[in-house]
Amino acid sequence: MLTDSQQFRQLMWHTFASTRGGPTRIRIIRLLMERPYNSHQLCMKLGVDYRTVVHHMKILLENQFIKLGGRKYGGMYFLTEMFENENPTFEDIVKKTGASLKMKTLKNA
Repeated sequence: MLTDSQQFRQLMWHTFASTRGGPTRIRIIRLLMERPYNSHQLCMKLGVDYRTVVHHMKILLENQFIKLGGRKYGGMYFLTEMFENENPTFEDIVKKTGASLKMKTLKNA
C-alpha cells in the first residue's frame, strides 16, 4: 500500500509528465515559486488565453498543488505546503522530461 506522500508523487508525475498540458502546468508552477499571481496576471506572463489558464489552475487546485487565497475573481494563487514539501520530486520531473529546456522561453517573457 502506498503512503500519502508516494501517492502525491505519482500524481505529480502524471500531472506534469504524462499529459499534454504538463509543460504549461510546469510553467505556472515556476511562476508561482517566484510569487503569487492571479489568473489574469498568469495569462499575461504566459502569453496564453484566459480559459487555458483557468483550465490548468482547476487541475492544479483539484490535485492540491496550489491553493487560492482571497476571492475567486482576482484571488491570488499560492503553492500548497504539500507541494513545497515535494519540490525535489517536481525538480526531478522537470529535469527528466526536458521541460527545463522549454523554460528558457519563460525567462525571456
